[in-house]
Amino acid sequence: MSEENTEVQPLFELNDAEVVRAGRTILHVDKFLLARGENIALLGPNGAGKSTFVKLITREVMPLYREQPPVKFNGNPRATLVDVRKTLGIVSSTMQAQINVHLPAVDIVEGGLFGTLGLPRHVHPDERTHAKALDAMEMLGVAKLADQDIMTMSSGQPRRVLFARALVHDPNTLLLDEPCTGLDPEGMYYVRSSMCDLARAGKGIVLITHYMDEAVKADRVVVMDGGRIAIDGTPKEVFKNVEKMKGLGLDVPQATELAYRLRKKGFKLPDNILDENECAEAILKILEVKK
Repeated sequence: MSEENTEVQPLFELNDAEVVRAGRTILHVDKFLLARGENIALLGPNGAGKSTFVKLITREVMPLYREQPPVKFNGNPRATLVDVRKTLGIVSSTMQAQINVHLPAVDIVEGGLFGTLGLPRHVHPDERTHAKALDAMEMLGVAKLADQDIMTMSSGQPRRVLFARALVHDPNTLLLDEPCTGLDPEGMYYVRSSMCDLARAGKGIVLITHYMDEAVKADRVVVMDGGRIAIDGTPKEVFKNVEKMKGLGLDVPQATELAYRLRKKGFKLPDNILDENECAEAILKILEVKK
């Protein structure tokens, strides 16, 4: 008997995937694998190809034809948009602009069970779907706004409602495009704490962000530039490349920046410091040696 193949299929796989627009290559990925339950942060300057990369995952754009399929979702080279959205919970930067009707927030969240922004006309929610929507809204701190017209909310509240919509069908992986941009401190707290809770529960997260304090909490950081993957590794592996990150117009965590500046002045600090505690401990060790 042959041994059973126990290799885990990646959720998403790219091989020589190229997207061309108006005769110009705007994205080319040689190889990329996204494991189930993996928590990654996607960084890059404006125009780096992050949005196109995400649309490749969600099947909103298609790559050039190859004899060997360049894109596989759950091992399937012909996965449809419907297949993808059953697995992913998506909060895109364009969703909020698409809300142009007066609906209670809870209807927007329940629509996530059907892949719509709001309930389809033929659907009448029952107690079970309504309870699911309220539970998701509670997690984001907006349950009290369930009956409020989403068009009358402050700018940050609809974003949290859309996050709840992405959670309502209990997806395996969340794809979050700048979820904290434009949020007030309360909104940031709820979104970030929800991301941490979901990651601890084993949910996969693909996070596009400009906030380095969010990126350092990921298992993996992918940096894009010019439509290609420039750096790919753990947060410590990526952010130790301070000069390369700065050359791409990107920041690094504040503690990483401080340690970098101190090393430039001759202090022997590790090059993979990410947070304030690591930085403080490294500085204290230097001071103890000098006593």
